[in-house]
Amino acid sequence: VQLQASGGGLVQFGGSLRLSCSASGSISAIRDMSWHRQAPGRQRELVATITSGGTTNYADSVKGRFAISRDNAKATVYLQMNSLKPEDTAVYYCSADYLIVVPTPIAGRSWGQGTQVTVSS
Repeated sequence: VQLQASGGGLVQFGGSLRLSCSASGSISAIRDMSWHRQAPGRQRELVATITSGGTTNYADSVKGRFAISRDNAKATVYLQMNSLKPEDTAVYYCSADYLIVVPTPIAGRSWGQGTQVTVSS
């Protein structure tokens, strides 16, 4: 499974951005898809997750402001980010957990290349 993220950029405090992450390869094997972020000098943190059935979970810091969604037909996951704050500045990464059953069961996680989000105050 290969992932390609896009949609980052520079936005002012209170603005919005929408990130996209498109999957290719064994897309039928994809289970959960997630967005993570890593700010300078900090560890990577989980921002939001969506299961194949559409159940979502969010980090407390983004609840009510961010929304994750997915289009299984397009093998794409989105992150709508509203009311952005300077502390949201980070490189955002998408991930996809997959389970390939045949010929040999293989489970793993693929990562996208990261997209920079910068929020100015």
